Amino acid sequence: MRPRYFVAAAAAFVALLAAQTPSGGKELFDKRCGGCHALDRDKEGPRLGGVYGRPAASVASFEYSEALRKSKLTWTAENLDQWLTDTEKLVPGNDMTFHVAKADERRDIIAFLKQQSPK
Repeated sequence: MRPRYFVAAAAAFVALLAAQTPSGGKELFDKRCGGCHALDRDKEGPRLGGVYGRPAASVASFEYSEALRKSKLTWTAENLDQWLTDTEKLVPGNDMTFHVAKADERRDIIAFLKQQSPK
């Protein structure tokens, strides 16, 4: 069970994300994520177009870590934020070691990814 402050903080983050426009989100995605990811094709990491709302480890053309395949996550604003903050904490044993330290950058990247996903 999660502490109440965590649930409240997560709800506040999701509300803030919903109110934001992805200002600079594409540029941040290109700069911070584009070395390993693209929207429309697999690179070192899986394609991220349509990732928002998609089950984790579900792009058939990409070979995911066993940990991510077993995670049973669906990519929401809350767990994308947790993932970009500390992948190992969210899914121990995954293959991605990258993180985005700044909350505003994570917010803008997530908003951009949400915009690139079916509604």
